[in-house]
Amino acid sequence: MSREDRQRQLLDVAWQVVRAQGSDALTLGYLAEQAGVTKPVVYDHFVSRPGLLAALYEDFDKRQTAVMDAALADCEPTLNATAAVIATAYVECVLTQGNEIGGVIAALASTPELEKIKREYEAIFLEKCRKVLSPFVGEGAITQAGLRAMLGAAEALSQAAASAEISAAQARDELFATILAMVARATAGATHTAD
Repeated sequence: MSREDRQRQLLDVAWQVVRAQGSDALTLGYLAEQAGVTKPVVYDHFVSRPGLLAALYEDFDKRQTAVMDAALADCEPTLNATAAVIATAYVECVLTQGNEIGGVIAALASTPELEKIKREYEAIFLEKCRKVLSPFVGEGAITQAGLRAMLGAAEALSQAAASAEISAAQARDELFATILAMVARATAGATHTAD
């Protein structure tokens, strides 16, 4: 098996462990046992538990980015279509990954190094959102605070949908409304600044 294929296999098994038993159960030794490989194989790929958790988050982020990029490339260049793509892509990616992404995110916050990785990926996502939404704010600007509020809403709504507290449609609709409100506020800010 190629190194890339082995890494994919180990990540898939790691996701299964997190899904079935939670992120606390995920150790490199346990992953080796579940994947049917020796511990050195797992350590060679991830070095440490934080390295494994970071790889899982990166795996999730890559899938989320690919889904969103493909949908943005195919959507109409309107605010409603763009906001719908962002909302749908975010919620659907979390739902596809299930409740386990919440455990990985919580584990990522447990150390400064892992929190830094999470923040780096968030910054990339937020900048992408700023870029695709900026054409709809005229002379205004989407603020970092607005983007952070949108991300907080996206995370909370997606997790609520993943735990069946609300429906996926409710999560998408509320996130869509949040994105529109952020853009409206940026647009209004430009109007007030010009006065």
